[in-house]
Amino acid sequence: MEAFISNIVFSKNRALQLDGYLASLYRYFPPEYIQTYILYQQQLFDEQYQQVFSEYSDCKVVKEEDFFSDFLNIINKVNTKYILFGVDDIVYFDSVDFEVIDKTFDAFKADIFGFSLRFSYEYIQKSGDIITETHVDGQKLYSIDWTVGETPTTRYPFELCATIYKTELVKNIIYNVQNHNHVIRKFFSPRSYCINMLKGTKLKHKILKKFGFFYAPNPLESWLCKWCQQNSALLPKKLFFKKTCASAIQVNMVNVTTRDEGDKTSEFSVKRLAEKFVKGYRFDIDFLFENKPTETHSGPEYFKLINNRKNGKYT
Repeated sequence: MEAFISNIVFSKNRALQLDGYLASLYRYFPPEYIQTYILYQQQLFDEQYQQVFSEYSDCKVVKEEDFFSDFLNIINKVNTKYILFGVDDIVYFDSVDFEVIDKTFDAFKADIFGFSLRFSYEYIQKSGDIITETHVDGQKLYSIDWTVGETPTTRYPFELCATIYKTELVKNIIYNVQNHNHVIRKFFSPRSYCINMLKGTKLKHKILKKFGFFYAPNPLESWLCKWCQQNSALLPKKLFFKKTCASAIQVNMVNVTTRDEGDKTSEFSVKRLAEKFVKGYRFDIDFLFENKPTETHSGPEYFKLINNRKNGKYT
């Protein structure tokens, strides 16, 4: 079966967490439906990353040289009907039938902006947003109007965590966010001579930001979302969802390798997790399934590790 979802995941310094993302994604969603692209920044723990890549050899791996160009190259290769984004601290613990999601897009072509895998009725109800109930293929679904969202989360339509979008919509938004001025692209694009001269300086990111060249996942997400919010009249207004299937388990930062030993989260620093990975520890997906988060972002209480290596293999 040909994949009909392109899954683009971003990672830096978190091989164990990337492994948890991939293991959980493929446990709950049919792998034959998904083509995964991994865009990772090679900074630390390359040996651990190579092990992850070898275990998930069907993924297309791109080592970041220039985030802007590398990301656009991936997008240009995508020819599936849908795109799903991911970051390495997301973990899945449930699923929604892809056929239902596909039928939802077909049934609400003019209205649907995306299908969220991180929202639930209970979660949205607390926000005060108006929830519309509907049925697709005999299953109960819900939707909200993101253009009048009551909270930062419900009025934040474009994110890199766990929402499925039509590929054509994503490509259109990305095109509109880019700077198409020929002179600016020649002199200030990420691979231009001027920007290369500023390598390693804070000024580099300031200039890239000024001229609209996203240089990392965070600005990519925030700029695309901001464009959507500013141009909401041009876009579909509904985010559909069924139940919470994923949460960001936030336990560390990718730009540090150590933390103060007095910090209660120091056991989850990227350095310590890399050491754990080598020893055979992996994210405990079963624990998360038995203790499902109810929020879009969760903490260390959900981050459990298990050593399931037997005879050199993982069970």
